[in-house]
Amino acid sequence: MIQQAVGDAVLADWQHVHNTVIPTDPLSLDQVRERSGRYHLELAVLDGVVVGCSTVRPPSPEEPAATVIARILPEYRRRGFGSRLYRSGLARAQGFGAPAIETIVLACNTDGLRFAEAHGFVEVERYLLDGDTIPFVTLRLS
Repeated sequence: MIQQAVGDAVLADWQHVHNTVIPTDPLSLDQVRERSGRYHLELAVLDGVVVGCSTVRPPSPEEPAATVIARILPEYRRRGFGSRLYRSGLARAQGFGAPAIETIVLACNTDGLRFAEAHGFVEVERYLLDGDTIPFVTLRLS
């Protein structure tokens, strides 16, 4: 089941998945609350257990592409949860009318990179956050 991340308990679940999949950029609950006001956040849940989360960022004047990011806990990968989150996020992003759709994956997440490439994304940029040693990869839907 895919559900919108609303309320502190659900946002804490979203935070857990984010911080597990992206350990180089952990978010506090306050940061997650702030993001939930700007972005559309969802959870993938199986029998009451959270297995993944997603973020959809709308386009902006600074960044005209919409961004769809699906994160699945390692033990639940390759079971269709990423595809469900991605389809849900893609539908929302396409509704924004953005000229392009992007995703962002931590470079060491080879499963995530393979998933993005299998869904038609191609790498357009790599960048490091201040103090990090593992880059993020921006990919654009071709």
